[in-house]
Amino acid sequence: MPITLDTLEKVVRAAGSVAMNYFNDLPNLAVNKKSARDLVTDADVAVENYLKQALSDHSPEFGFWGEESGQTANQTSRWIVDPIDGTHSFSKGQYFWGISVALEIDGELIMGAVYAPALDDYYCAEKAKGAWKNGKPIHVSDETSLASSMVSTGFACLRQYLDDNNLARFARIAQATTGQRRLGSAALDLCTVADGQVDAFWEQELNLYDVAAGALIAQEAGASITDFKGNPGVFPKQILATNGKILEQVLVLM
Repeated sequence: MPITLDTLEKVVRAAGSVAMNYFNDLPNLAVNKKSARDLVTDADVAVENYLKQALSDHSPEFGFWGEESGQTANQTSRWIVDPIDGTHSFSKGQYFWGISVALEIDGELIMGAVYAPALDDYYCAEKAKGAWKNGKPIHVSDETSLASSMVSTGFACLRQYLDDNNLARFARIAQATTGQRRLGSAALDLCTVADGQVDAFWEQELNLYDVAAGALIAQEAGASITDFKGNPGVFPKQILATNGKILEQVLVLM
């Protein structure tokens, strides 16, 4: 492995410091629109530029795919980066946003990190080696009843004005569960499944950079990752992450 989890953590935490410099000066933050409902800020660009350079310094053999700058030449072995997942939350001064970095080689996710700088929560995983939060191993919940479960979702589909807008699906599942959350960052939502804070998360019409790191972290913590029909590993257009124990109960409502 050309880069270790320890080295990746140093890089991602340093990127978090770049983000926090902007977060602590929000009145002067430049906010633009990529589309009618999709924001980009100077912070997104600065964090991505930092990560692009720092990761290249440590592993020049890998390509790069960032939400803001696109793809470089080598895409068979690449870093997949969302510099700030939850830009709208970031721009409003909310704390639930994160930096997402994943290493993919020949289509397989090998390493991932998701860092929430405003919360100082750092999640990471390495293929077949487990998942951690702030240095401690994490695991999905043991909940077996959907009726007692807490679930979370997101609405990227609303941002794209799609007919399948997740509202009917949310209504069905919300009525069958005890708690529902809409936190605004798919990367961190997946980490909350990994950490047992919620029992299931689903969303649709995402991009790979939104979910690559979080999906690996969740899988390494014991989560099942499927589409809305239960097919494994098919994302990001549909992603359903559960603790595995309530999967079948969720699928009948999807």
